[in-house]
Amino acid sequence: MKATIRTICLIGPMLLSFCLRAQTPYTVRYDSSPIDLDGQLSEPRWMHSKSMPEFYQHFPSDSVPAKYQTKIFLTYDENNIYLGALMYAAGNDFIVPTLKRDYRGGGNDNISFLFDTFQDNTNAFLFGTNPEGVQREALISNGGTSNSFFNGYWDNKWQSEAFIGSDYWSCEMIIPLSTLRYKKGSQQWNFKSYRFDTQGSENSVLDKQPQNQIIMSLGFTIPISFENPLPKPGRNISIIPYATAAFSKDFEGGTATATSGGIGGDAKIGVTSGLNLDLTINPDFSTVEVDQQVVNLTRFDITFPEQRQFFLENSDLFTSYGSFNLNPFVPPGASNVSSGNDQIFSPFFSRKIGIAFDSTTGTNVQSRILYGARLSGKLDDNWRVGLLNTQTAGDEDLGINAANYTVASLQRQVFKRSRIAGIFVNNQLGTGLEGKEVFNRIAGAEFILQSLDNRWQGKAFYHQSFGSEQKDQAYAHGITLNFTSRRITAKWQHDVLGNGFEAVSGFVPRTDFTHINPTIGFSQYPRGGLLNQWSYGFAWDQYFKPSIGSTDLKAGPFLSLSFRNTASALFSVNQNYTYLFSDFDVLRSNKTLPGLFEGSSYRYYNFEGTIVTDRRKKLTAAFRPLIGEYFNGNIYSLTSSLTYRFQPFVLTTFNFAYNKINLKEGSNSVVVVGPRIEATFNRSLFWTTYIQYNSQYDNLNVNSRLQWRFAPVSDFFLVYSDNYDTYLGGIKSRAIVAKLTYWLNL
Repeated sequence: MKATIRTICLIGPMLLSFCLRAQTPYTVRYDSSPIDLDGQLSEPRWMHSKSMPEFYQHFPSDSVPAKYQTKIFLTYDENNIYLGALMYAAGNDFIVPTLKRDYRGGGNDNISFLFDTFQDNTNAFLFGTNPEGVQREALISNGGTSNSFFNGYWDNKWQSEAFIGSDYWSCEMIIPLSTLRYKKGSQQWNFKSYRFDTQGSENSVLDKQPQNQIIMSLGFTIPISFENPLPKPGRNISIIPYATAAFSKDFEGGTATATSGGIGGDAKIGVTSGLNLDLTINPDFSTVEVDQQVVNLTRFDITFPEQRQFFLENSDLFTSYGSFNLNPFVPPGASNVSSGNDQIFSPFFSRKIGIAFDSTTGTNVQSRILYGARLSGKLDDNWRVGLLNTQTAGDEDLGINAANYTVASLQRQVFKRSRIAGIFVNNQLGTGLEGKEVFNRIAGAEFILQSLDNRWQGKAFYHQSFGSEQKDQAYAHGITLNFTSRRITAKWQHDVLGNGFEAVSGFVPRTDFTHINPTIGFSQYPRGGLLNQWSYGFAWDQYFKPSIGSTDLKAGPFLSLSFRNTASALFSVNQNYTYLFSDFDVLRSNKTLPGLFEGSSYRYYNFEGTIVTDRRKKLTAAFRPLIGEYFNGNIYSLTSSLTYRFQPFVLTTFNFAYNKINLKEGSNSVVVVGPRIEATFNRSLFWTTYIQYNSQYDNLNVNSRLQWRFAPVSDFFLVYSDNYDTYLGGIKSRAIVAKLTYWLNL
């Protein structure tokens, strides 16, 4: 009997966290009356509607109603969702850093609205705006449990306007039903809203949720009920053609100026109300914003986010597989100085498509994508499916084979928010030198655990690779389990990748290892003073190689601080151990100075931090210092991002990374400097200039992009880029590209 009671006490809270919370739905009225989209909520539809429940603080407290309330109204008709919101404030001195679409949420005044159209508490569409009426939209996946599952590169057609009053601001939105994916005849969705209020120094949410849960979490939503079943959206077909013209010159190669042009386009077809077909022919990504360069101090490749529109909608169906090493204590806003190396492995990484190995130079180069097709979305309330096929062109002169990429993904929801998922990836490279078929395939199964209140999260997975040259130990498996309460955060993670595991279409920086990452943290919430929350704990991150033993270790105590003025910091003291199973250019000298050699091992200690200042100020900063021992020497490293806003027309950012490495074998300094100027003349005309200098490669890059959004989701781009050799002097290459796209609804 005692054992039974102990068992109930142990597993009871976990089982309760999977139960559905009973809530009375908010009724969304049908209203076909006209609306004057001016942001002022003066139409009868708003006066006849009932506002949603009151907002609760999420910061600095999570147990009291918001000091400055928000009122939200929803209505609908056969074609659109209509949303009106009134945001009370201490005055009208709002922070709006930029007029450019898809602004960052933190550190400025804005509000976001999330529609979970299938009520799975896992995926949602986000629409947001600020007092100047600037729009942002995003796709939320995996329950919104981490910023990694916020996809802000998604773009779609909808309308909004905002109005600023004396002590409030308001907004109106018209969101076409065809923009959303939902089940025909459905009558109930889940809804969430959260707001950042800089004057009131508070963040607030529609559905009360604990402060230790990320504000966009889909574990905390309210049900909304439509008066009548929703109709099937009208014909949901969009065609997005493009035309380009480009001029380029390779000064190093001494070739003549090259001119080129192209046409192509995308199509979005609503196969069903929950299933979408994306098509692309001869896509062009020359105007996609350039990646921010970083200094990679690790021995392995790092990742950059996917920004190409074709790969974005429902991207979690293809890219959420594998294993991530996410730190639950990273401060908000620290992504500006992120190292980009939090992925253990992924069976499919879409940025591999369009990249090929040039056998004549031994470097990776762009390869042309001929076409792509992607079917993704919901089959019903429980099943999601994703099918992708793309073909890239070959180049005999460069030794590049044509490649076909096929991905199939299937997910089944269980226990309200958890999922069983399977993926199959095929990379087909045609025939090799001996006439044999060359391919690489991955088959994997995963169980993703999520309790309704987000206390329990985890994953168990197994993946197997198959190739034209079959290898032993071609497997990957692991388990991650996280528990998060108000006072305690605990994590267990282990990953095992066999020596023969290979994912040509994925991201696999290393194989033949066992990885463990246990973490424990404890949080306190002072009632007064400068601190709003502080946490302390211990983290352990270690890799083992079967034939060697331990190869990598980073372990030590940490301290996380969250201040009432929105500043935050994370500090850790680390014991490190590294065994080199291959030669390594530790000095990051690009092979010009001696490195350390295979078989050597090193134990060293250092101090690391991440500091983010008050993001409401005109001048904000994020710093990531690393100081102490490094292999057989020492390191002084600082990665920083300084941002100053000339509100709301100019936003300037200065990215800077300095690494001074001193070893017995020599010393070296690596500097990356990246000033960025973003001018927004209005909500339709943007000019961004990015200058990046990298001392490791003696390269200076200039990228300047003018974007004119002349119609909804329709743009004209003019992009200018230069590359200079800072060691020998002189220009290496220059290019200018013009591109016109137009979104046409049929």
